[in-house]
Amino acid sequence: MALSKEQSKSLVSQFGANENDTGNTKVQVALLTARVQQLTTHVQNFPKDKSAKRSLLKVIGQRKKLLKYLQNTNLETYRALIKELGLRK
Repeated sequence: MALSKEQSKSLVSQFGANENDTGNTKVQVALLTARVQQLTTHVQNFPKDKSAKRSLLKVIGQRKKLLKYLQNTNLETYRALIKELGLRK
């Protein structure tokens, strides 16, 4: 159910400074966005899975907090990331 190693590596290399830059806020938001997309399709297929719904809401909350932090610290990076990930803001 979690992201595969290949997906994680590609997101880290795309949004991070290097392959080991997993602590970067942009990388974390990108990983959480991929997880949200995965959980959304699961919840649509299995609407009675309450634990998956709760997990989805939890991941969305984490992503929201990170985006708020990024918006307050570096507005240009925030806007570029929102545009690149296709999130509406």
